[in-house]
Amino acid sequence: MKKKFLSNLLLLVFLNLLIKPFWFFGIEVAVQNRVGEAMYGFYFSLFNFAFILNILLDFGITNFNNRAVSRDPSRLKTHLAGIVPLKFMLSVFYAIVVFTTGALIGYSEVQFRLLAILVLNQFLSSFILYLRSNISGLQLFRTDSLLSVLDRSLMILINGILLWSSITSTPYQIEWFVYSQTASYMITLGMVLGIVLYHSGKIRLEFKRAVYLRILRQSYPFAILILLMSFFNRIDSVMIERLLCDGQEQAGIYAQSFRVLDALSQFAVLFAALLLPMFSKMLKAQEKTEASEKTEAKTGEKALERIEERTEDLVRISSSLLLAVAVSVAVAGIFFNDEIIRLMYHETELNSPAIFSILMGGFVFISLSYIYGTLLTANRNLKQLNLLAGATVIINITLNLLLIPAYKAYGAAIASIASQAFYAIGQVVLAHRILRLDLGLSVYGRLLLYGVIVLGGGFALQHFLSWVPAILLFIAFSGITAILSGLVRPAEMRSIFWEE
Repeated sequence: MKKKFLSNLLLLVFLNLLIKPFWFFGIEVAVQNRVGEAMYGFYFSLFNFAFILNILLDFGITNFNNRAVSRDPSRLKTHLAGIVPLKFMLSVFYAIVVFTTGALIGYSEVQFRLLAILVLNQFLSSFILYLRSNISGLQLFRTDSLLSVLDRSLMILINGILLWSSITSTPYQIEWFVYSQTASYMITLGMVLGIVLYHSGKIRLEFKRAVYLRILRQSYPFAILILLMSFFNRIDSVMIERLLCDGQEQAGIYAQSFRVLDALSQFAVLFAALLLPMFSKMLKAQEKTEASEKTEAKTGEKALERIEERTEDLVRISSSLLLAVAVSVAVAGIFFNDEIIRLMYHETELNSPAIFSILMGGFVFISLSYIYGTLLTANRNLKQLNLLAGATVIINITLNLLLIPAYKAYGAAIASIASQAFYAIGQVVLAHRILRLDLGLSVYGRLLLYGVIVLGGGFALQHFLSWVPAILLFIAFSGITAILSGLVRPAEMRSIFWEE
């Protein structure tokens, strides 16, 4: 299982390193530089508004389906027949809620026109993710890895032509950016649907109320969790745009740094996408072993210990890898913030580097959440996660209301990292208590040692070298430190990767 995790993680990371950085730092940055902070902030706040509510398109069905199909692949055909019609009905409900809420908070006619296309894009994206959950649930990770970068690849091609060719003499419009996403999603949807139907065979759609109620009853805890997480992850830019007189410009300034955090978070999502079906399978085996332990005490006890050890190993390896990267990113965000921001954008404000540093620090907590939150989700501890996420939403909105009017985008950044820290630490505590994880103090000790050494190295490099050689040496220094501190163990990973 660990071998499968690492091999597919390497492929997934490789493909995403090829495509997604160019999308975030090439296309999106170029678009923002072309259209300006205010116009991009106009788009960015509307995009996040549509994104926050997009769980209404899915209602937790994708996560539920991934877990169900990974546990029993024979469910693919019946789930597909029942869920596809339900997805279309939910899309109507989603559109009604989005437009009604938009009217209540005072969106203009111009905003509604762009919002309508963003609503369509959210539907297409949600449907693609649902179909891909069937593919990953069947353990076809390589196929899913290739599909995960298809839509972005198409967007890069279309926008690259619009941005850098002479195909049009009209200045680049933010609407073109949105339309290119629509076209890319439609092409990707067609390909993913074809692959799923190949594995499921011919299906007959079922419009059965009892089936829908059963699916929604089982999946609604996922929906509540994702909605709450979307609120404290994405509400910042919406509140900036609505609370401030110069809200669109400030939302654009916030987007400069949030884009980098969002790009980094995509790699944490890769871990979660691979870990969810693996944790689900391990924990199901653990449940069966615990049940059989009553009749075969000795054998059952030993088998249970082996499964628990494998789960802890997977948690330790995935968290060590991800946190080694997250801590180095946070430190780089502290010492090289001004240079990175000025390199990427034509227009910056005095507090832009400070916003960047704060949001990069938040990546450490986001990484923790994707590891431990995925484990708790696989173990069906959704009630506890929802209570924790609900408390985080209250903290986030309260801090935004207090800090945004006084400190604008900088205040939103402070609210973001505070909320992420509360949520991540809460998940770690829950996971250790509920699953009785025994990772040992050495894991956290190595992480602390790594953080202190990397922090000192970043400080020294920033003071004695110009920033380009300093950051290159910092990357190498971080990798070497991760190995020497024992946080990342190449020998262990090599043995895991080659184990039968």
